[in-house]
Amino acid sequence: MDFALTPEQEAFRAEIRQFLATEVPEDKRTEDGWIVGFSREFSRKLGARGLIGVTWPKKYGGQERSYLDRVILTEELLRAGAPVAAHWLGDRQVGPALLAYGSEEQKAEILPRVTSGEIVFCLGMSEPGAGSDLASLRTKAEEDGDDFLLTGQKIWTSFAHVADYAYLVARTDANAPKHKGISEFLVDMKTPGVTVRPLIDITGEHHFNEVFFDGARIGKKWLIGEKNRGWYQIASQLDYERSGIERLLSNYPLFRDTVKYAKEQGLTKDPVIRNQLAQMRIELDIGRSLVYKVAWSLTKGFVPNYEAAMAKCFCTEVEQRIAQTVSSILGDYAVLMPGSPAARLAGRAAHEYLYAPAYTIQGGTSNVLRNIMAIRGLGLQAG
Repeated sequence: MDFALTPEQEAFRAEIRQFLATEVPEDKRTEDGWIVGFSREFSRKLGARGLIGVTWPKKYGGQERSYLDRVILTEELLRAGAPVAAHWLGDRQVGPALLAYGSEEQKAEILPRVTSGEIVFCLGMSEPGAGSDLASLRTKAEEDGDDFLLTGQKIWTSFAHVADYAYLVARTDANAPKHKGISEFLVDMKTPGVTVRPLIDITGEHHFNEVFFDGARIGKKWLIGEKNRGWYQIASQLDYERSGIERLLSNYPLFRDTVKYAKEQGLTKDPVIRNQLAQMRIELDIGRSLVYKVAWSLTKGFVPNYEAAMAKCFCTEVEQRIAQTVSSILGDYAVLMPGSPAARLAGRAAHEYLYAPAYTIQGGTSNVLRNIMAIRGLGLQAG
């Protein structure tokens, strides 16, 4: 297999790197840029350069580029530690969902605002009793004339406190089997009856929230696709959520800076440390190949369902091992040299170590993903 990119793709990568060198200086880089790196200003700058929704039709502000081009773009953004969270969910999931199932009115109103970096989305999916088992959700959307009335609760809702809209999954038929009575909606977060309460994670960051719907009224024009067919529509866009290179590179800046520091300080003369860093480099390369394979499949028109699950499962476990490895390498050195570059790196490593358990939960747990690989990839049957 030829892994070489085309000259046009290499030029695209060079263009992105040049832009990031100016807009994201080294002292502004961060881990988890797509999770906590929130900057409407930076998203607007990307939008002005046509770098949001790059695979979408031009009439909505897209560039009609390939999925491989999108991976190149997101890879460079995350390697640079760019603050991309403000447009990330709209670009990664909501836009593709609307392109596949939305009405022309929804597309015309929403998509140009996403590609310009002017609109922020949150995802109203997980609930206290329906995380990995999303089909068990209880939030209701009941018809009332020309509207739906929303009642229920969502949890772990990233950026609900700053979002303009929620992409919401709710039950529209309480009597149907649990996979057959679900629908998708867009909800203006300023709608009366929508309440957001903050959740602070173990690192002290606020990006998660609880969201409560108490009879919030939304027009029927905001139903996405067919009523009661939401589960089947969700299944396809979950592949977009799971298979991106963000599942591999969330803490890449920490790994890169640790390798640089280890070389400068001569730590790589220690065969144990050298082996640890080499192992992480190998696993990063394997994960990268899995993500690019998914992008190649999408470019060729295939549906990479189990491939997306495999990429997400492997890559997020690599991210956890990076946090553990870097913490173990820097721990002793940081204690011996408080206030040193090692100590500052160790502080970042501690942050990632604490957050790392979330990598294999958010977007689908590793157990769920292994079931997908077994059933849809290997053809195994339960029981």
